[in-house]
Amino acid sequence: MTSGVSAGFGRRFAALIYDAVLLIALLMIYTAASIAFTKGHAAVSRESAGGWFYAYCAGELGVIAGYYILNWVRSGQTLGMRAWHLRAVSDLGRPLSGASAALRFLCGFLAWPPAALGVLWLYLDPDRVAIHDRLSKTRVVHLVS
Repeated sequence: MTSGVSAGFGRRFAALIYDAVLLIALLMIYTAASIAFTKGHAAVSRESAGGWFYAYCAGELGVIAGYYILNWVRSGQTLGMRAWHLRAVSDLGRPLSGASAALRFLCGFLAWPPAALGVLWLYLDPDRVAIHDRLSKTRVVHLVS
């Protein structure tokens, strides 16, 4: 079981920025591999690539989803979460399963746009959890020493 208090918006946002930097690097590697695989014939635009464009976009989403889901299942933390002493756990404080991590990732698309209102919901919630945490029965805790 993991103990800690519910993480606030500032720490969550800072961890997201850290993760975004790493994800940009991963997506650059994915793009380079995609161009090498198609031998440069499929540029990354809808007009010139046809069906490859949609396969490329699905692959980008796969890279992003894989980064979050694998890290949440393996340790409960992404690189940004480690830096800010955060951990994603189930509502009972246990490590996330693959299904709960995937559900948390999908529900995250509801929480961040528009203007992070779903995440800011944590200040109105009696348990101080964001809307995507409530929907996926997870929570992000700030690990206190």
